[in-house]
Amino acid sequence: MQIIDWLQLALFLLTLTLITKPLGLYLTQVLDPNGRTWLDPVLRPVEKLTYALIGIRPHQEQNWKQYTLAMLIFSAAACAFTFAILLLQHQLPLNPQNLPALSPALAFNTAISFTTNTNWQSYGGETTLSYFSQMVGLTLHNFTSAATGIAIAAAVVRGIARSTTNTLGNFWVDLVRTTYYLLLPLSLLLAVFLISQGTIQNFKPYDTANLIDPTSEVTTQTIAQGPMASQAAIKMLGTNGGGFTNANASQPFENPTPLANFVQMLTIFAIGSGLTYHLGRVTKNQAHGWAVWIAMMILFTGGVLTCWWAESAGNPIHQQLGIAISDGNMEGKEVRFGIFNSSLFATLTTAASCGAVNAMHDSFTPIGGLVPLLMMELGEVVIGGVGAGLYGMIVFIILAVFIAGLMVGRTPEYLGKKIQAFEIKMAMTALLTLTFTILGFTAWAVVSDWGLAGLNNQGPHGFSEILYAYSSATANNGSAFAGLTATPTNGDPHYNLTLATAMLIGRFLMIIPIMALAGSLAQKSITPPGAGTFPAHGPTFILLLVVSVVLIGALNFLPALALGPIVEHFLMHTNQLF
Repeated sequence: MQIIDWLQLALFLLTLTLITKPLGLYLTQVLDPNGRTWLDPVLRPVEKLTYALIGIRPHQEQNWKQYTLAMLIFSAAACAFTFAILLLQHQLPLNPQNLPALSPALAFNTAISFTTNTNWQSYGGETTLSYFSQMVGLTLHNFTSAATGIAIAAAVVRGIARSTTNTLGNFWVDLVRTTYYLLLPLSLLLAVFLISQGTIQNFKPYDTANLIDPTSEVTTQTIAQGPMASQAAIKMLGTNGGGFTNANASQPFENPTPLANFVQMLTIFAIGSGLTYHLGRVTKNQAHGWAVWIAMMILFTGGVLTCWWAESAGNPIHQQLGIAISDGNMEGKEVRFGIFNSSLFATLTTAASCGAVNAMHDSFTPIGGLVPLLMMELGEVVIGGVGAGLYGMIVFIILAVFIAGLMVGRTPEYLGKKIQAFEIKMAMTALLTLTFTILGFTAWAVVSDWGLAGLNNQGPHGFSEILYAYSSATANNGSAFAGLTATPTNGDPHYNLTLATAMLIGRFLMIIPIMALAGSLAQKSITPPGAGTFPAHGPTFILLLVVSVVLIGALNFLPALALGPIVEHFLMHTNQLF
């Protein structure tokens, strides 16, 4: 843990802090249907034309049921569109490698994965998908699934800020404005930056290099080409994570330089961080927005330091073989990034529901691997996916103020609104849905032949691989312990189908109760704060929120974690590996 690494962490947190307010202000303009941005002269006519073409009345607002239904219909149609592309890939253009169509189970898994902003990949991108499938089938979802998450967050924030109304905005307007004014321009800028760093962007067929090692049985190597910069930009900005190549952000064509690595990490957190400022701005309580941001940063920093410490300490078995302690655990990591940047990337990509990786999490030490696993199991509310992190954290805020109310014997309030039985039921429904899905599918897999057949490791590490897979799918993250084979050579569809189901539950069965909660809050009147009101800012609120997130996560998942990374950590110190 060298001083240069501490400086990098400080620089990352400082830069994130500096961009949070301006990005939050811009988000507020974008998410206001009548808001004006500097892009209006160019994009406002396009926006109006889009509404006219699809028959949308932009000033007609929707209640929570109408808003949610519109989101579900759009998501279903987009999923079916991508499913068809993947099944017909061999007949579509931009396929210079003549790659065949995907199997129905894999196509279903992939379509669900990108629709839900998960981007779990049961395949190697460069060996499975054509340029057309990557660009039209997948990158399209990188924009629309991210815009959908931001739209839901905007609706929930309106529900908190408004009073005595039953409308939360218009889903179609939020979707269009987020895509046009936010994701497209930022992705264009980021793609140009990545190209300047060396990320490739072309439509060339793959290259073939002749190897010069005379002792090797392999004489050639295929080098993937393709439109990588455009996909890498939105995969980071929209916390999608699906890589053009199987190696994802550790592949030099996708993540070529340390500067590109730093900027990509920053963009993963950027929009989610800005949304906390947007929360404070819209609710006219900026101290509350910053309090939520600080709580997220406390959880994030704790995760980074734990993962970094564990990876720097390394494997004691390696040390007994004569490897210096200072070398740490470099297995599965790029030398150009090293231990700190790998630990930082692993923590933030799982905290932010992104899933892009620049190191193989399967090769982390048990405690190092526990950190990204726990970040997902906390509900990915530490910044979280774009939009999803904020509305997930609001669930914990509701529970935190409810606990505070119980402690003082007073009806809990959140920003002047009474929190009653319905809001608590909806919050707990969202949380328990995630818990039952992760633990339920994991339990099924570990006692089934199909579940065990996909493992490359045994014992507690094999259990961690399964637990990680369903945690990643349910949390809509998409990263994996790479030792799990979700698409076996015999074509068994169980993993693809169960993971796809977990993704659907984790996305939509969480959104529905949260939207019901937002609709209920919008109908309540705002009560002026009194002497007994618990303020939703300040050190006490931040501490209570952090403790609520950690405690609920620990209660739900500690027994499962004890069977996986925790017991593996102790066994590692008795010279046992799995």
